[in-house]
Amino acid sequence: QVQLVESGGGLVQPGESLRLSCEASGNIDSINAMFWYRQASGKERESIASITNGGYTHYRDSVKGRFTIARNNAKNTLYLQMNSLEPDDTAVYYCNAVVLQIGVGKTDYWGQGTQVTVSS
Repeated sequence: QVQLVESGGGLVQPGESLRLSCEASGNIDSINAMFWYRQASGKERESIASITNGGYTHYRDSVKGRFTIARNNAKNTLYLQMNSLEPDDTAVYYCNAVVLQIGVGKTDYWGQGTQVTVSS
C-alpha cells in the first residue's frame, strides 16, 4: 500500500505565499508523474500542475507564473510553492501520484487534501 500525506495548507492574506508538501511512503518502486489538484467549494476538482519524473512541468493557465511545482525523487516528495495568492485560490489541494510497484503495475494514489484559504 502507498500513502500520500499533504501538509502546508493554512489561512493567508491575498498576496502572501504558502508551500505545500506531499510525501509518499509505502511500497514504492518508482513514481512516474505527480500532480497537484484543487477543489473549491461547489466546484469540480481541477488539475493545476504536474511534473514528470524527469522534471518536465505543466501548469494550468490560472496559476502560471505564480505557482511552482517541484519534486525530490530521493525523498518521494512533491512540493507546490504558491506565491501571490488570490481569493480564487481558496480550495482543498490534493496531490496525486502514479506509482509503479513491481508485481502490481502502475496505480493512481491520492492524498487526503489540505485546505488553503486566501482571505483578508
